[in-house]
Amino acid sequence: MYRFQYISQGQTPEEHLTHCKEVLAAGGKWIQLRMKDFPDEIVEKTALEVQSLCAQYSATFILNDNVNLAKKINADGVHLGLTDTAITQARLILGDDKIIGGTANTLEDVVHRIEESCNYIGLGPFRFTTTKSNLSPILGLEGYRTLMDQLDENQKKTPIVAIGGIQVEDIPTILQTGISGIAISGVLTSSTNKKEIVDNINTMLYEPA
Repeated sequence: MYRFQYISQGQTPEEHLTHCKEVLAAGGKWIQLRMKDFPDEIVEKTALEVQSLCAQYSATFILNDNVNLAKKINADGVHLGLTDTAITQARLILGDDKIIGGTANTLEDVVHRIEESCNYIGLGPFRFTTTKSNLSPILGLEGYRTLMDQLDENQKKTPIVAIGGIQVEDIPTILQTGISGIAISGVLTSSTNKKEIVDNINTMLYEPA
């Protein structure tokens, strides 16, 4: 459910919509619409369009940051950064049946997210990425490995998804650290052959070696 996520990119609402549609057509099953710095009415209009596309493709639709809009349009859930609405507050607004993901960068962040009972954690960045401003410290493979080794088995029941500058060829070694899923943005957005990338990632994540 949480193992392969696409996070949208685009300079315009139309680009966000186009990229989401292409990823869905290529076989993606999880879209996070991340439209920072756009007016609320534009985000809502685009969100409704992407939500409709996700319904057509039986895909999960997650909104970045905007808890109230997620409630208004009945999105499948939200993803919240470290400075966004608290997960406990979002849970009160959205209810127990919605997906709430939370960003983490340190072991303390991860433990806090688990204690907040989020549904999954986006842990990163794996490497430098231009997708996000105010980037947290880079983790890399060693960072993932060290952090995962410090979690107990009960804590590891919360899915942890790697994020931040990930290339397709990074995925096998990332998964060896104990990370349970991958979030992709730039490499998929810029690709002219999204189906090949989606197929490759799905094979790595869902098919036995």
